[in-house]
Amino acid sequence: MEPQKPSPQPRQPEGCLVVAIRIPVRILVLVLVVPVRIAWDALVVAGRFLRDTVGRPLGRALLWVGKALFAWPFVALWRYVLAPLGTALGRLLHVLVVVPARWLHRNVLTPVGRALALLARYLLVVPAHWLRTRILAPVAGGIALALYRVLRVLIVLPALALRRRVLVPVGRILAVVAREVGEALGHAWRIAGRISRAVGRVLGTLLRWILVEPVRWAYRNVLTPVGHLVRDTVLRPAAAGARVVGRAVGEALTGARDAVRQARADVRRMLFGEPRQPVPVDRREPRGPAARTLGSSTTALTKD
Repeated sequence: MEPQKPSPQPRQPEGCLVVAIRIPVRILVLVLVVPVRIAWDALVVAGRFLRDTVGRPLGRALLWVGKALFAWPFVALWRYVLAPLGTALGRLLHVLVVVPARWLHRNVLTPVGRALALLARYLLVVPAHWLRTRILAPVAGGIALALYRVLRVLIVLPALALRRRVLVPVGRILAVVAREVGEALGHAWRIAGRISRAVGRVLGTLLRWILVEPVRWAYRNVLTPVGHLVRDTVLRPAAAGARVVGRAVGEALTGARDAVRQARADVRRMLFGEPRQPVPVDRREPRGPAARTLGSSTTALTKD
């Protein structure tokens, strides 16, 4: 079972001072906060746009460049140079420093320290303990008691009276004022947000009806029919005529090329005569004796 939530305590009744402070403060704060909230919402929208279009790609690029220039070289330096070097130095220090120091502590310093501690106990600790318990403790207790009474009369009692008679009432008044100002700020911030959203919707509607809808209507009802008309009446006939002209020019160039080639051949014949025709040579391999077939006269069935 879910634990039951504690019921909210009933709000204490508010006095005339609270009501008199609340209404002017809320009106003043609302007048001051509305422009700030509208500017804040505009900055939030612009910041989100810049974050999505500029900040994130630039951040990814800078992150990759930073890794390429700093992180990866340092990682490689640490992994392949500093870490092995540190391991070697640690082993060397362990052999040269730690092992001798441990031996010195175990075999020299520990016995000497124990001897000095037995000697210091009897020469210093025991006399100091006797001096503290028999002389310093009674004297210090009397001095501390006298100082406590003097400080209580000079500082503590006036401070308590100041707190009870002055600071507590002033603090309550300031707490009421601060609470009302905070509630007024929150209330004004929420109202300013609604006003900002309403202004944004009005501006969006005006922009859509003033700019977007006319452009869409002009594109749909003017530019598209005009484009179709230009395409059907100008571009397509022009393209067809260009194709016809291209074919005619190609045929003319082909005929001119053939005429030039024929004229050049005629001039060559007039100057040098007809070129000698090569004698055909039979390059076929010699055939062997024909194989005997049923239609051959060399067979026994068809021989005369």
